[in-house]
Parts: sequence; C-alpha cells; structure tokens
Amino acid sequence: MLVRLEQISPRLGDLDYNFEQCRKLAADAAGDGADLIVFPELALNGYLLKDMVSLTGLERDDPKIKELIRLSGKISILIGLVEHGSDHFYYNSAFYLENGELAGCHRKGHLPTYGMFDEGRYFSPGNRTRAISTKFCRLGVLICEDAWHPVNPYILSQDGAQLLVVISNSPVRGMSETGMFRSVENWQCINRSYALLYSDFLVYVNRAGCEDGISFSGSSHALDPHGDLIAELPFLEQAGATVEIDLDELSRARIGSPILRDEKFLASLNELDRIKKESFGG
Repeated sequence: MLVRLEQISPRLGDLDYNFEQCRKLAADAAGDGADLIVFPELALNGYLLKDMVSLTGLERDDPKIKELIRLSGKISILIGLVEHGSDHFYYNSAFYLENGELAGCHRKGHLPTYGMFDEGRYFSPGNRTRAISTKFCRLGVLICEDAWHPVNPYILSQDGAQLLVVISNSPVRGMSETGMFRSVENWQCINRSYALLYSDFLVYVNRAGCEDGISFSGSSHALDPHGDLIAELPFLEQAGATVEIDLDELSRARIGSPILRDEKFLASLNELDRIKKESFGG
C-alpha cells in the first residue's frame, strides 16, 4: 500500500486555490501509483478562519466535494475541511473518499479553546470515534487535539484500526533543550507511543506555512507498528513524500509484542462504568 503525505500550505479562506492545489496533487499522486493521499486538517480552508468558518463551510454535495469524490475512483483521499452539516452546524471534519464515494467522515471531537486556539467558539464538536472500513484495512482518523486524548486512539485500536492517521494544523511552540521546537518533539513522542502500544502503522500529516504571523511546523511523518520512523518531511516547508506500508508487518509486530491482544477491554469498561456512576450518578 502506497500512501502519499502532502504537507501543504493552504491559503486562508481561499477555497478555489486550496481545492485546485489538492485536486492537482491527488491527480498527480494517482498517476504515480499511490493508493491513498492524505492532506492536513482544514486543507481546503486554512486554520485561523474565525468568522470565515461559516463563509467557507462546504456541504457534502458541494461541487468541489463531488469532484474529489469523482477523483477517488483513481486514488483514495483523506482531506480536512470545514463541513457545513445538514443540521446547519459547522464541523472541523476529515472526509475519507474512496471508489467514487464518501466512505467515511470523522468530525473533530476535542476543540481546543485555550491560548491561541479558539475552535470551540466557531465549530461544533463531533461525538463519534469509529474506525472506517476501507479497501486496504481498517482506518482510524484523528484530527489534531483528538490525538492528545489517549482514549481516542485506544477506542480506534479496539475498533480494529490497523492504520492510524492523524491530521493537524500544529503551530511552532516552545523550545526544548535539544534546540528543536517542543511542539514538534511532543508530536513525535505521542505518535510513536501510539504506534508502539497498539502495533499500528501511524501517518501524521501536519500543514506548513504561516497565517497572521503564526508558523505551522510541518514535520509530518510515518511510523511502523514497532514505533520506528519510516518517513519524515521537513520542518516548516511545503513538501510531500510517498511511503510504502506493508500491512503484513502488523502480524509480525503483534506476535512480537501482543499488547493489543492482551488488553483487558471489558475490565476497562467495567471500571469506566463504575467511575461514571460514582462521579455522575445513574
């Protein structure tokens, strides 16, 4: 399975430019033999939208979405966007397009509203965390802050995910003792932990570029189910890379480290139910 990582720099609020950039990259990747192309969070819209959320939200039958769906007959596509839901709310969503269909959708459930982040003011939260059945494998999708809540990759792994895909708009923040930005090191740390603990492949695609003086770090990467790095894109720059994912490696990894097999799922549910009753009643 060949997966294309596209670390793009969207233009804030410029749907036409962003769509054409993504469409062309997907078409080129299909021509090069890639099976799946992954774009960052809000690839069609840009990040610091504020009041532009409602102006740039796309319904599922929007012509731009229909064109990407048509293109998914040649290459599967995972792309982040502002979704204008049928309930007239706006979601920070990821669409999974495959075989000429919208095959799956994940709506970001954890909307950061602290520091420089203000997503809770403009977006509605999603309330489902489920793996998607694809023609390749079971796929788990998380959007940025979702991945900072360990319950989400845990649920996806228990739901059969073999490939975890995390898309983000992570800015440059903090400096570590190594001379690298702490935000980059933190992403590398948590993603490696999830790949290693759940013996999953993990693809992380972050955006590059700047908006209103905020720089986005890029540094997208892919990890194998042993937690080893198999690809890494450059810091800050727009870039792309194609990685080969050998799903047969999952069996070898899970035999050597059967942590997922030995997870006490029902015991965890019982304890969570106890905590729920003690904390919230009922």
